[in-house]
Amino acid sequence: MAKGRSRGQKWTQAFFMLSFLLLLMLFTLGILSLSNSTDGSPRSEGFGERVEQWTETLSWEPRVFIYHNFLSKEECEHIVSLAKPHMRKSTVVDSKTGRGIESRVRTSSGMFLHRGQDIIIRDLERRIADFTLIPVEHGEGLQVLHYEVGQKYEPHFDFFHNELYTKNGGQRLATLLMYLSDVEEGGETVFPAANQNFSSVPWWDELSECGKKGLSVKPKMGDAVLFWSMSPNGKLDPLSLHGSCPVIRGDKWSSTKWMRIEEFKV
Repeated sequence: MAKGRSRGQKWTQAFFMLSFLLLLMLFTLGILSLSNSTDGSPRSEGFGERVEQWTETLSWEPRVFIYHNFLSKEECEHIVSLAKPHMRKSTVVDSKTGRGIESRVRTSSGMFLHRGQDIIIRDLERRIADFTLIPVEHGEGLQVLHYEVGQKYEPHFDFFHNELYTKNGGQRLATLLMYLSDVEEGGETVFPAANQNFSSVPWWDELSECGKKGLSVKPKMGDAVLFWSMSPNGKLDPLSLHGSCPVIRGDKWSSTKWMRIEEFKV
């Protein structure tokens, strides 16, 4: 059994490395295409009009990419409209019981949509799969979050330290964070452990005090941030530590898609 597990781990690491190299090549050459879905069937153009789209490499340690105008304004508004009637105070996972508990670490409100909940969500999830090269079936349902003034999420990891949470789908491999609204001030996504000059981003002077404590992305409606919780060698990446800075003015809506290394059964 031990030899079998070792062999399986080696195949998993090889898969990560090959997938990463392919994704890197596509980004480098600028030919990453979203014209067809990963299952080979035609993909619709989505709901509403999306303006010019492009990808930007923000960091290699951790691996963070920005996909500008990933969603249309209409898609953002649709997701918010689905979520609004069902929002509840956000929780964190209790490491002892596995249940969600309220915490001062996370003060937003949130809810989950079902995977493939409607035609717009299905189209979006297929677009995510095309972008990340991770099958739709490996994704959890979209989580929708709302942050009001003063609300935040302290730096944390998306991967799990307890095997209890990896029985369905295995470890979390990557996260796509989509901004459903603009934020007047604050609300940045911050990577405090990133291995690079934090002030190198063009929007440095626009960041809040919290945003300047790491490599940060300012929320912009329609943009999406892809970051990887695991390194190409299959190990958990401690540099993927990230948080949501407090909103100072306005409010913030976002949606998160967590993707696993195996099929996530729903």
